[in-house]
Amino acid sequence: MSKRKYILFSCLGILTIILDQWSKVWARGALKTLPFGEKQTWIQGYWDMRYSENPGVAFGMFQNLQGGRVILTLVAAFALTMVVLYLRKSEDGHTRLHAALGLIGGGAIGNLIDRITLGRVTDFIVWRYKQYEWPAFNIADAALVIGVGLMVLDMLLAPKARLADKASSDASA
Repeated sequence: MSKRKYILFSCLGILTIILDQWSKVWARGALKTLPFGEKQTWIQGYWDMRYSENPGVAFGMFQNLQGGRVILTLVAAFALTMVVLYLRKSEDGHTRLHAALGLIGGGAIGNLIDRITLGRVTDFIVWRYKQYEWPAFNIADAALVIGVGLMVLDMLLAPKARLADKASSDASA
């Protein structure tokens, strides 16, 4: 058994958690003190920083759910357990999948830390284009989205790679 997948998973997970928590501490210090709705523009017309707190999940869903903090914490812990089990069952050579799981695990833990310690998740990154604005998010959210995207890519490409490997091993036999 190779330890490589666990090292990649752990490194990306820990890096995600550190960047996420550091950036949220920065946002709570630098952005929370701004008047409500005020923002820092980083790239005019595209990228702003605006503090918000999300007691729910993506896009503020379930923020008024009775006992939501406990329920959402349990759901996140269950999802993290599933990620680790998936990592354990995965084959050693699936680097893209292991990276994806590390990003998903780190993102889940980053938001779980907020939910447990603050009762809500700190969001502050806002992307805009013309009159369109994406809801505020954070580094953990971005890691989750990138991780899921890598998993989808792995699901689409891995079966083709396995077929090609099987065909070449059949041809050499």
